[in-house]
Amino acid sequence: VAPSGELSQSSRLSLCLFSADRTPIIKVILILTKLYDFHLGSVTESTLWRSTDYGSTYERMNDKVGSKTVLSYLYVCPSNKRKIMLLTDPEFERSVLISSDEGANYQKYRLSFYILSLLFHPTQEDWALAYSHDQKVSSMSLFFLWGGVLHRVQYVTCRALSCSEPNRNYPFPGYIDISSLVVQDDYMFIQPISPPPFPWPESQQLDLHIVSTDEHQVFAAVQEWNQNDTYNLYLSDTRGIFFTLALENVKTTRGLGGNQMLDLYEVAGIKGMLIANKRLDNQVKTYITYNKGRDWRLLQAPGSDLAGNDIHCILPFCSLHLQLQTSENPYLSGSISTKASAPGIIVATGNIGSELSYNNVGMFISSDAGNNWRQIFEEEHNIWFLDKGGALVAVKQPTIPTRHLQISFDEGRQWTRHSFSLVPLFVDGMLVEAGTENQIMTFFGHFSHRSEWQLIKIDYKSIFNRKCTEGDYQTWHLHNKGEPCVMGQKQIYMKRRPGNYCMLGKDYAKVLSAESCICRAHDFECDYGYERRADGNCLPAFWYNPSAMSRNCSQGQDYLNSTGYRKVVSNNCTNGVKEMYTPRKQLCPNRAPRGLSLATREGKLTTNLATNVTFLIHLDELDFGDGTAVSYSNLSWIEEGIRHMYRTAGIFRVSALAENTLGSDSAALYLHVTCPVEHVQLLAPFVAIKNKEVNLTAVVWPNHSRTLTYFWWLGNSTEPVISIDGSISYTFTREGMNTVTVQVSSANTILQDTKTIAVQEFFKSLLLSFSPNLDEYNPDIPEWRQDVGRVIKKALLQVSDQLLVAVFPGVPTAAELFLLPHKNQSEDRKKSEEELEQISEILASALNQNLVDFELKPGARVIVYVTQLTLAPLVDSIPRHSSSAMLMLLSIVFLGLAVFLIYKFKRGEPGERAGDDRFGQPK
Repeated sequence: VAPSGELSQSSRLSLCLFSADRTPIIKVILILTKLYDFHLGSVTESTLWRSTDYGSTYERMNDKVGSKTVLSYLYVCPSNKRKIMLLTDPEFERSVLISSDEGANYQKYRLSFYILSLLFHPTQEDWALAYSHDQKVSSMSLFFLWGGVLHRVQYVTCRALSCSEPNRNYPFPGYIDISSLVVQDDYMFIQPISPPPFPWPESQQLDLHIVSTDEHQVFAAVQEWNQNDTYNLYLSDTRGIFFTLALENVKTTRGLGGNQMLDLYEVAGIKGMLIANKRLDNQVKTYITYNKGRDWRLLQAPGSDLAGNDIHCILPFCSLHLQLQTSENPYLSGSISTKASAPGIIVATGNIGSELSYNNVGMFISSDAGNNWRQIFEEEHNIWFLDKGGALVAVKQPTIPTRHLQISFDEGRQWTRHSFSLVPLFVDGMLVEAGTENQIMTFFGHFSHRSEWQLIKIDYKSIFNRKCTEGDYQTWHLHNKGEPCVMGQKQIYMKRRPGNYCMLGKDYAKVLSAESCICRAHDFECDYGYERRADGNCLPAFWYNPSAMSRNCSQGQDYLNSTGYRKVVSNNCTNGVKEMYTPRKQLCPNRAPRGLSLATREGKLTTNLATNVTFLIHLDELDFGDGTAVSYSNLSWIEEGIRHMYRTAGIFRVSALAENTLGSDSAALYLHVTCPVEHVQLLAPFVAIKNKEVNLTAVVWPNHSRTLTYFWWLGNSTEPVISIDGSISYTFTREGMNTVTVQVSSANTILQDTKTIAVQEFFKSLLLSFSPNLDEYNPDIPEWRQDVGRVIKKALLQVSDQLLVAVFPGVPTAAELFLLPHKNQSEDRKKSEEELEQISEILASALNQNLVDFELKPGARVIVYVTQLTLAPLVDSIPRHSSSAMLMLLSIVFLGLAVFLIYKFKRGEPGERAGDDRFGQPK
């Protein structure tokens, strides 16, 4: 295996062996090795090896795939072994390499998404399913990409190279579990995050696994609310819809990766035969079934041990128990092995006793499909089948290095020991791909944990001295403890006589004959919704209504009414009690509509304004033959659902009605239609009275009826007040300047506005007006109004913290002048109030005498007037005293009024307008 006999990859991470072809002409093995840098914690190099002489020599293929290309995985198409697919490591590049000549040449294709793993279609060689790093699933053709995208909340199908929104389809409405996608045989499984009721009793299921989908039938393992490390096994009908309970409390084992593995094993080569470990009364026992879970029984332990000593193990107190874990390493046999070409032979690790144990275990074999067992080793071994099961190869577990393997030609009764290495080897796996003309075993492993990969090729053809002839075969009758009818048939197999050292021929046929049996009760299981009682009869479960099965049929048609039984899928019995247990045809009854439901295609209850919304309607029961009337108001019909576009924002009640002459049903949902907020303005008073409620209002544009959320940050509060109304009332308890901020949330947009409110125990105010010429230059923008207010305040009084001037938006121009108490007022509140009254009278007198004016621009003088005294309160609950500083200042303020030119503030010439202040209150 290469000149040195080893694969020279300096740091060992993983090794993947694949046989690309089974024909006698070309014997190709592909090996992918990776170099793992422990300091960087990642793979830095990879090497692809190819052998065309079944492992005698290997060629390095890096030049064919790109000398600097780092590969992650290698896949062989199951329906065409000549097609090979390589994935690059997504840390370096996003590409796939495809070969159509058994890996000799490759064509590289760039991808627009990261691929984590691939799954080939079992029959269509040009199709594969890809799982990507960004949690998407895409179905891939070898020459163009398409598929389904598994997003976090939706399942979408599209062509991967053109997966834009117009090209997407939504086969599954609503949300799905991101880790629930399973593709197997003819089925694809998707689990909704909020799933509808399962077709088994209404219980809170915690987890679900698809075990198999053989013969168009689904095995599903369900963990229910009262289970911890066990699952219930359910079996579907041929449509994969209606499930019945096959076995309760099947044990699980946690794998190396932390995933739960079900202790259930399907025996290869014999239909309907399964082995399971079931927890019963705090003990785990092994059970076997020959009719797909209809009946289960314990395994009979061997009558003697390896030394020939009798074993006294009496059912049901003592039995044989098997470990049923398949190996996570595909090149090791696992704890149980069977092969379709060797029907009836089962090799497994197990123990004898009252329950399953992982101590004092040995290796056991059955040559007659689990009816009788023999012990073959006292220690655990990996066991592989050679020559279609004509020989068995055993090697000790890889935790122990070994130089020897053992071979048996008589189904484990006798073993011959052979040396395959001069130095003990930790066997990490074996590849067995026997063609017609070649019998090759390829062992791979390592001499120590620091050594490189070692590959050892063994040609075992020489151990067979001839090809098998007719006299080397014998017949074997499949049975279940003497019962010859298994799955409704008497099956006779041809198998090589134990001990004959002959090689099986290419035309070897394992089934000699299969004769149908007369149907009996054990050929039928309980139908969906029925449970087997102690007397053996199937009766409806407490949760099941037998008449429910007629819901999906229409008037004038017929349906199959269950007798409580259904024939086990793939059972081939005939006549007998078949007519008694077979469902009978009955006319569909007339029914009123039932189960009407309404949802959006995306499963969401919100949408953006002016966006198409697709509604999906589902109806459980509707008699289409009796005057059905289904109407959709203001909606247009399309193929995928009912589409409608909303032109205004708000919350809308969407309803559906289904009716016929027998009754009606309705459904409704409430859809929030939103659009981004473009502007928000907070309306608040400039001055408020302490401990007295004030109104705060947020004005938004465009207005969203009932679809906005308001967050009010008041004063020094660290938590907002949340409301769905644009107005709230609030009481300030602290004097001084208080900040109020409102945030408005709509869809994914949040805007805010902030105002400062002066809170006092009392104040006085005057309403101001201006000469009409000011209106000619009023641009109605916040900055201009702030400048005008500042000019008036400075003109009236230099102690500006006792005056506030608010210029109102709009024309004619008006303002309000607030007179505030002095900060250092004395304890005599009455005196302070009197001083504010005197100041108000002085200001009003000056304004009435046209003593307050300012020059807006050269030649444009504006006079300020007093309009009226406001009703601002001067009395509150807490007494205070004020000084006379403000009154003394006002006595001299009018001796020389300053002139200010507004346009020099550079805030914008008159005529410029801002569209963000159209609602009223100045900023």
